[in-house]
Amino acid sequence: MSKRILIVDSERFARESIRDRMTREGFVVVESADGQSALARAGRELIDLAIIDFNLPDLDGMELLNRLCQVRPQLPILIITAQSSITAAVQAIKQGAYDYIAKPFDLDELAIQIRRILETSKLQSDLSVRIQADKERYGLNSLVGCSPPIRQITTMLRKVASSPTTILLRGESGTGKDLLARVIHYESDRADRLFMNVVCTAIPDQLLESELFGHERGAFTDAKRQRTGLFELAHGGTVFLDEIGDMSPALQAKLLHVLEYKSFRRIGGTEDIRVDVRILAATNRDLEAAIRKGAFREDLFYRISVMPLVLPPLRDRPEDVPLLAQYFRDRYAHEFRRDFRDFTPEALQKLLAYHWPGNVRELRNVVERALLIGNEPWVREEDILLGRGFLAPEEAPAGGAIHLPPEGCRLDDVEKDLVVQALERAAGNRTKAAKLLGITRDQVRYKVEKFGLPAPTEA
Repeated sequence: MSKRILIVDSERFARESIRDRMTREGFVVVESADGQSALARAGRELIDLAIIDFNLPDLDGMELLNRLCQVRPQLPILIITAQSSITAAVQAIKQGAYDYIAKPFDLDELAIQIRRILETSKLQSDLSVRIQADKERYGLNSLVGCSPPIRQITTMLRKVASSPTTILLRGESGTGKDLLARVIHYESDRADRLFMNVVCTAIPDQLLESELFGHERGAFTDAKRQRTGLFELAHGGTVFLDEIGDMSPALQAKLLHVLEYKSFRRIGGTEDIRVDVRILAATNRDLEAAIRKGAFREDLFYRISVMPLVLPPLRDRPEDVPLLAQYFRDRYAHEFRRDFRDFTPEALQKLLAYHWPGNVRELRNVVERALLIGNEPWVREEDILLGRGFLAPEEAPAGGAIHLPPEGCRLDDVEKDLVVQALERAAGNRTKAAKLLGITRDQVRYKVEKFGLPAPTEA
């Protein structure tokens, strides 16, 4: 569908010149000779871009701009102004205009500027839609459970989510620390900005430093261009450092500096870059023990644990198992387009009797597998395959799944081959390949880069 442009100019010749050229560019153009008719059009018609001249017979240009912004808050507006009024145009941008163009202007230049504005506006609109979807997906209602620990965490999040406080999420692997971090971000006033998830174990230290802080061109051998780090990209948003307990002492020191002074330097840089980011951290390690061993900085520990939240293991909140199982059943039934009504009593009892060493992540995988292999409309006891012992004995290779050749082999070659197989089986989907390998999506991405594999067609 062609984009619709509203031209607001009291000069007929100017309107017609712009209209004729933009029509040849493939746009649908509508015209108004004064501010009141422009406001009426914007109120009743679909307009993708407004071009307004500041010199109108009935309304001051700034007044028209403000009223257009009220009628259509997301409408990009381009100001046409005389050279002598550029100061006013800059003020208009502060009031909500997208950009300005000074008279006399070239119609080719105007066409380029219009296309750039429309492309940027579409990107911003798409981002807004995605952020709104993430807000709905990761709201407080995504914390499924009725147990006292979950109710306490929900109550605490309502108090601290909107604050700039650094929060440390602690708990066993699979308890949902990643989900909780996203809930904190999307329940805060930073929800409209970026959420950066960094798995500290997935990237080697020398690469992790560059990922976080960026580098200048020539900072090291392969630094052929300047790179912006995640802290800089996430300005105004949130950076989630997962598995922070595995971060090297050198990086811990740089992170402490960011927390204390809200600034850092790119690798090889000489200028301090100030950022406004909220840092969330998570770990399943005993940080107090790591401090005693000298593996984790005590000052950083106290700085990141201003507000610690502990996610209990699933075995300590069995009343949440049925609710979580039903949540994952609904999710995967919709995704797989299968009609599963519920679990049989025997299937539910089997779930309740299990100790869940892999916590919520394991329960999610069990339910997903049950819906893949089960027959509608009920999830039966025999569909619930638990632990690592669900393969028949004759299917399990004796002496290990992979045999070492007599002449030996390179471990990297084995790892590369397994990554290739997983990506092929998952049709290029990194998330599914990560599940097959028992690692994270970021680790799959790192290994693809490490082994120089072709980028998967589906992220």
